[in-house]
Amino acid sequence: MRHHRRVVDRTESLAALLESLSAAAQRRGLNDARWAAEAGLPKETLSRLRRRTDCDFATLRALATAAAVRFDVVPLPGISTTPDGHMPLRVDREYESRLLRLCASGSRDPEAWRALGPPYFMAGLAVMLASSHQSERNGLLALAEKLHPGSSTPDVFRMWLERSPVRPSRFLPMLRTEVAALHAA
Repeated sequence: MRHHRRVVDRTESLAALLESLSAAAQRRGLNDARWAAEAGLPKETLSRLRRRTDCDFATLRALATAAAVRFDVVPLPGISTTPDGHMPLRVDREYESRLLRLCASGSRDPEAWRALGPPYFMAGLAVMLASSHQSERNGLLALAEKLHPGSSTPDVFRMWLERSPVRPSRFLPMLRTEVAALHAA
């Protein structure tokens, strides 16, 4: 069996990835039912995935293998992460500025947030903002849950605070300054 190689970056949506995998499965002559069966999944799982924005790696790997597509995990340029991929190893001034601009922008687009860092880290950042912006609390917590389900629970956020290279006592005052500068412009 010939395997096709697929390069995926962290900003690609699950829908786009499934569309690409589906095309590869079709090239192998597999309809959805057969593709799911070869992946060891119920067909309903495949149908549900098409309506979701996230998926576990084991499911994607099974679908890719059945479609004769290989996934490789390759470090992305720009942001070095902890071995588990949850946190950036460091936050320098340039990266901190990018994070501040995103937070000050008011964006609640999960893809824009994912583009700037690991989902767990970015979800914790959204929860941190929710704790200081009561008027936007619900929207920020919903964003956090889209980025990393469970991130808005107290225990998970406590772990985030312990591991995060971003300190709320530094970041939040800088964010207030950034927001004020945006409104003044």
